[in-house]
Formats: sequence, structure tokens, C-alpha cells
Amino acid sequence: MVQTAIVADGVTYLLAQDQDLARLKHRIEDAVKTAGTFVDFVVVGNRQVSILITPHSRVSTHVATVLFDERDTGDVDFPFGGYYDVL
Repeated sequence: MVQTAIVADGVTYLLAQDQDLARLKHRIEDAVKTAGTFVDFVVVGNRQVSILITPHSRVSTHVATVLFDERDTGDVDFPFGGYYDVL
């Protein structure tokens, strides 16, 4: 499967498998037209992230082929990885 990463101001975020990249790009484009707007998305591990996008933000995307992970559903009510696996 293809995994997409968003790099915002030097920080990399691996998107959950169900994230719509085209829609996310449009939301980022809309946010950059403002003085600053938070853009939300879900990353691998089913964790929601909010990043502040301003006209000075630098955002890029890249894709890689990775193995499918059935846990990566995008459901923020069921995170996985790290701390949540031991609860």
C-alpha cells in the first residue's frame, strides 16, 4: 500500500491510511490564505493532529510503499502504538 507523509515546517507526519490527501491539500491551501488556521488530520496510530498553517508555513508531501497495517483505521477512539498498547 502507499503511505503518505506530510512535512510541515520540518516535522513529518505519517497519515493514517484512510486520509484523503487531495482534500487535506485543499484545506492547507485554504488555511494559507488566512493569517493562521489549524488544520486537523489523523496520523498513523489513529492519533489526531492539529497544525497551525500560516502564509509562512512550508508544507510538502511524499509517498512510500509500505506493508498494510490493519490497525491503521484512522479511528481516533482506538489509537495504537506506544503508551496505548500497554493500557
